[in-house]
Parts: sequence; structure tokens; C-alpha cells
Amino acid sequence: MVDFAMSYIRSNIDYFLEKHRTNPNDLEQKNPRIKQSTLFRIQSGATKDPRRSTLEPFAEWAGVSVSDLFEKDFRQLSKDLAFDNNVDLSKPISFEGRPVPVISWVAAGSFSGIETILRDAEVDEFLPPIKECGKNGYGLVVTGFSMSPKFEPEDRIYVNPDFQVIDLKTGDLVIVACLGDTEATFKQLVIEGSTMYLQPLNPKWDEKVIKLSEGCRLVGKVVGLYRKI
Repeated sequence: MVDFAMSYIRSNIDYFLEKHRTNPNDLEQKNPRIKQSTLFRIQSGATKDPRRSTLEPFAEWAGVSVSDLFEKDFRQLSKDLAFDNNVDLSKPISFEGRPVPVISWVAAGSFSGIETILRDAEVDEFLPPIKECGKNGYGLVVTGFSMSPKFEPEDRIYVNPDFQVIDLKTGDLVIVACLGDTEATFKQLVIEGSTMYLQPLNPKWDEKVIKLSEGCRLVGKVVGLYRKI
């Protein structure tokens, strides 16, 4: 998790320096509490786990918290929010919650614990945070047309892996992993008594309702949709 946090810190330092069109040397001249040497050691990788107190002056200058520097990717968040026509970019943007990592369907179908999956997953994309995802939430890229027309290929879905099975109901959208399959699958849940079934949303899909077998388990509840323009 330290490597994951350090990638955020380095990216965020670069982002805020570029945003304010400055560099570590000039920044220290104008803000003596922000040490050029500290930023250089972080950016060069010489410092693997910086003390939070050393980052407080930089965080104050950037207008964020020290925790934000460790936990959020401001460059990606600014790109995502720039596509939202409802966001007034002339006003300060609130970055509440953590960016949601987009992982592969193979990773989502792993029978490892969610903490292990998120730690080991190769992440190239993050979604804007939503509280419904919870602390271990992740995103997936929709493939195929089994869930059309509500979900189309290349849509991003938010998944909360920390749901309670007892709280699920018919109509909920779930991610399922099955022994022998290399990838997880995305379906709508149907509950009849003590038996669970899975069905696609696409009425023209050949595969209709299937019973949730013993070799399968529910690994996530879909809690949101993100569609790129």
C-alpha cells in the first residue's frame, strides 16, 4: 500500500506544480516552509515513506489535506470532472472520498480477498469517488451486450464488494465469480425462496435465467454507472 500511496503523492506534487506553473525551487523562494529538497527526494524515489508533517506546508499551499495527497489522484479527478457539464470549474472542487480503481474482470473473478485483489491489481484508470462504493469499492468496464440497453460496452460500473448477502433482493445487480471461470460476470439477481438465480437484462440474449450454483459466489453489488461522453 505504500507504493500505491507514493504513486499518488508523486503524481499530485507534479499536478499542483503544473497547475500553478511553478517548480520546487521557485516555490521554496515564495514559501520557505516548502523545502525543494523534500520534494526532490519524494519525486526521485529517495524517500519511500515521507512523514506527513513534512508534507503539511505543501498541502496547505495546494489547498488540500495531507491525507488527500496520499489517497487521491487529483490529475485523474480533474480530467473526469472536466467532462461533467454540471460542474462549475471556476469554483473550488470538492474531492470527497477516494478515487475508485478500475480493475479487470479476471481480477474481480479471483477468489482472493478484496484487499489482496486491490493491492495486486494493475490499475490504469480511476473513476470519480462515490460513497456507495465503500472503502474497498472498484470499477469494471462493461463488455458485451448481455446487460443492454441499460449497460453498454465501455460503460464503467461501480462495485461495492462489502455488501451483505442477506440485504440483497430481486432486481439487484451483482458481480459473480465461479470456480473454473477465468473472469467474473455481471447479471441481475432473482431470488425465489432460498434459491438465487441470475439473468441478463437484454431480452434478446440467448442465455436466460440460470441458477446460482454451489461453485459460484456473489463478490460484489453494482451501485453506480459512469459513462464517458
